Amino acid sequence: METLRDILDAAARGVFPPADGGVTVVPQASPRDAGVLSFTAHSVVFTDEDPRWVHDALGAVDCDPPAATMNPAFLAAFMARTGRRTETVDALLVGSPLPGGPPVALGGIGDAGHPRIRYARGRRDDVRAWTADGGVLVLGRGVGGRLEVSVEVDEGARHRGLGRLLVTAARHLAAEPLWAQVAPGNARSVRAFQAAGYRAVGAEALLLGS
Repeated sequence: METLRDILDAAARGVFPPADGGVTVVPQASPRDAGVLSFTAHSVVFTDEDPRWVHDALGAVDCDPPAATMNPAFLAAFMARTGRRTETVDALLVGSPLPGGPPVALGGIGDAGHPRIRYARGRRDDVRAWTADGGVLVLGRGVGGRLEVSVEVDEGARHRGLGRLLVTAARHLAAEPLWAQVAPGNARSVRAFQAAGYRAVGAEALLLGS
């Protein structure tokens, strides 16, 4: 049976589920992570709930069927069914690893209480973090065990291209495809990732445990 990680690995290579308007339901890769991936004209729901419930709930949504998995009515039903919550629907991007050293000086971080690191440890495993002059770079394993990146740029260091340098540096630190979830309204962050060579592959709604 195809797993969530199989689907993610294929998408990182540019191979996507068929654009047939369908929905694939696969088991969660871990108890922590459930949710929806939306690709072009095909969605993947990863959950340990009965797939029949998923399809019945989608059929009850009054909208264009290919859009049903990201419709607020379905997401609300999904959250009620699982007792989970969500924050936003993110754009999902992926970047390939790059050779050589990072384009910005990075140092180890000793402040485990930094808000960005605490946030990452609540959602990811094997979290590693680095500091730059004016920013923080974090890598960790998230949905399906994929390698994920997040960054934070200090207010006084913004508008200087540091965000782009940090997410580029992450590609130099990675030995496998590197994933990012970015709120679509955060245009500054979206542009930074795109400028660093990350490719948009779809959208994701991650359902979080309480």
